[in-house]
Amino acid sequence: MTLTKQPAPGGILRPPAPVAPPQKRRSRRWTRPALFGLLFAAPAALYLIIFQLVPVIYGLVLSFTSYSPLSRNLPKFVGPSNYLDLFTSADFGKALLVTGQYVLEVLPATVVIALVLALLVNRPFRGVGFFRSAFFIPNIVSLTAVSFVWLWMYSQNGLFNDILTNLGLPNQSWLLHQDTALTAAAVMRIWKALGSNMVLLLAGLQTIPRELYEAGRVDGAGRWTLFRYITLPGLRPMLVYVVAMDIIYLAQSFAEIYVLTQGGPLGSTTTVNYLIYTQAFQYNQLGTASAMAFVLFALIIGFSVLSMRGIAGGRNR
Repeated sequence: MTLTKQPAPGGILRPPAPVAPPQKRRSRRWTRPALFGLLFAAPAALYLIIFQLVPVIYGLVLSFTSYSPLSRNLPKFVGPSNYLDLFTSADFGKALLVTGQYVLEVLPATVVIALVLALLVNRPFRGVGFFRSAFFIPNIVSLTAVSFVWLWMYSQNGLFNDILTNLGLPNQSWLLHQDTALTAAAVMRIWKALGSNMVLLLAGLQTIPRELYEAGRVDGAGRWTLFRYITLPGLRPMLVYVVAMDIIYLAQSFAEIYVLTQGGPLGSTTTVNYLIYTQAFQYNQLGTASAMAFVLFALIIGFSVLSMRGIAGGRNR
């Protein structure tokens, strides 16, 4: 591109004005607001590093060692033998099956019942706030406290046997039989988890535009058609979240098992998390317990990802 001199008024040619070089902007990396932000975030960051990250790293190191806190010896490195032994461990295999059965007994019932409750309380009627609060109250109570209440309800003189007695039926030992112990714990966990799932699904329902339902009714769609083609697709992101979080929490079940059955009878309610507890604090095998914990972690991540892809995959169909 060629610069030409433009004649100034009066016919006098003037040279073009020189272009000033662009000035570099001074960047201040550490400003006062940034320093104050780091100062306020430091306690939380230190807490996460000291009480979350460091124990995880230490547990990963222990999973490759043989170590008992009762001995005076330091952890002995054994390589991946702890992980390899789990593939041939009958106790670990049975605990995996019990954990999987427990998740399958609780998860579908919890999600379906919570969805029904969310649909019921999503309508405006008198006292809807009371019912929403009543369904959510069990979620704010400690799981250990709830387990003790249900332990009494399952006892020989508890609520459930009183109902059977009034109906003329014999009493049942709900927690002392292999066929009923795990299911009894699952029923308690379903009741405990309904409130949180209902609130989450209710929030998902309220984000669906009302105009979609009105347009569907204008086209002559019935309730089932509206639910299938409007409600379920609109709830899919929240359903993915609810299912993933339920899998994470249920696969780590410990408190209700410890209070209700302590892994019995005959190991029929021994979940992987409870087996980790017994290996670490009863048999003092911290290396084996750490290896179990990381295998459980990997399985939880895997099944959570599969469930999320399974539910979210229907969006493109």
